[in-house]
Amino acid sequence: MLAILDREINIPANAKWAQNGVTVAGGKGEGDATNQLNYPQGLFVDDDQTVVIADTYNHRIIQWKNGDTTNGQVIAGGNGQRNGLNQLNSPTDVLIDKETDSLIICDWGNRRVVR
Repeated sequence: MLAILDREINIPANAKWAQNGVTVAGGKGEGDATNQLNYPQGLFVDDDQTVVIADTYNHRIIQWKNGDTTNGQVIAGGNGQRNGLNQLNSPTDVLIDKETDSLIICDWGNRRVVR
């Protein structure tokens, strides 16, 4: 059974925001190196602050460990824009199923959801 997660974010009225943002992934221009992203869309932040990103036009899922802003690690796809089990075609979202410790990926270009 696949549960749909609530993506609503509740921000308290008295929340304080930092004036300056910090780049946690990418920022090195458009490209397919592990320090670059090309149209990042959905992301998931794990309990250890690892950021997992659907890197849409690079056809891959890439993770950035907390504190490492130099290079990400490809953890799914990255083998061309096709429909093989080791390939993705324009992934748009990703989440981690903590019960099975597996990724669930919305593979938009292949019209499928893969685990």
